[in-house]
Amino acid sequence: MKLLVFAHTPPPHHGQSYMVQLMLEGFGGDARGWPANFPSERGIECYHVNARFSRDLSDVGEFQGAKIFLIFWFCLQAVWIRFRHGVENFYYVPAPGKRVALYRDWLIMLLCRPVFKNVILHWHAAGLAKWLETSNPISARAATYRLFRPVDLSIVLSRYNFADAEKLLSRNIRVVNNGIPDPCPDFNEKIRPRRIERFAARRKIFAGENPGEPMVVNILFLAHCTREKGIFAAAEAVFRVNRELAARRLPLRLKLTAAGNFVTANEQFEFDRLRQNHKAAAVIEPLGFVSGARKDRLLREADLFLFPTCYLGENQPVNLIEAMAFGLPIVTTRWRSLPEMLPPDYPGLVNDQDAGELAAALLKMLAHENGERLRENFTARFALEQHLTALAAALRSVETPE
Repeated sequence: MKLLVFAHTPPPHHGQSYMVQLMLEGFGGDARGWPANFPSERGIECYHVNARFSRDLSDVGEFQGAKIFLIFWFCLQAVWIRFRHGVENFYYVPAPGKRVALYRDWLIMLLCRPVFKNVILHWHAAGLAKWLETSNPISARAATYRLFRPVDLSIVLSRYNFADAEKLLSRNIRVVNNGIPDPCPDFNEKIRPRRIERFAARRKIFAGENPGEPMVVNILFLAHCTREKGIFAAAEAVFRVNRELAARRLPLRLKLTAAGNFVTANEQFEFDRLRQNHKAAAVIEPLGFVSGARKDRLLREADLFLFPTCYLGENQPVNLIEAMAFGLPIVTTRWRSLPEMLPPDYPGLVNDQDAGELAAALLKMLAHENGERLRENFTARFALEQHLTALAAALRSVETPE
């Protein structure tokens, strides 16, 4: 199967671009770089148009005149590949609920759809259907439906995504979880013993035993530092837990590590002003964007992962998958697809970014969750090989429909 992949890889680095990169690597890369007889291991030959419209996160979804030129340039590449290499299948990641991104999608569909036999949408963002119905005029909805539907195949990450796929009259809908390489294959030997030891120590403190030295609990926030993603709610929740622990005279203190870039200058300024208080500065450590060995160390040394997101396009974030891979207890929101990612009746879910509810969940999880079942959930549902196998089967279904 020949597949035109019209999607960008990092940079900028975010969950969608990373998953596109893993897909291309898993399917053998860009076929134009292969020898003529190089076979694809999973029966997919990818022809990649690296449609990068933004230099960094602050550009994503924003209007810039140069992006119009890029749309035509990338579409010209796609059409050339269609006829030069006989590629009939057009793979595309639709926009989240942002008007500029939606207008970009209209133009791409207008230029590319007529020359390809099959259109495949991979829904990495969620909520487009609801956003179209509640935040747009009839004319915008009509233009979207006219240019997109019907879609030959929609690949969704969860049951929540079905509404998006059904809105564009998808002929076939397949659920395929995201998946990543195991970032800690030494989990059982090196990470699990530390998790169990520190969990046991916390249990003793909550039971009233005094270990002597106060215990510092490492809380990790690993995401773009925005209000929607929950950085300010996370900070306030940690402050509240520390006040509660001090009032109960428990020798336990939380420290929040914020790993991620700020997207807007206003939120960066607000966060810096928050940390001007010396007590807040002692509790919160901002690191900016982290990767590689530094990111690995943070995930290994953390005791709990805090991600109270209400981001409009949130779907199946890679940071939660990484946290599960490291066996970290998680506190997050009942937002969009997130509850489907976690084990049934998982106790670390809160309704929104209310700091009081988040603080209560943090206290409960620190005392009652060691994260082992989350590691099991990762290996059972979010491993890379499972993802690539299921994704290849879904893509091939376009040419061999049931």
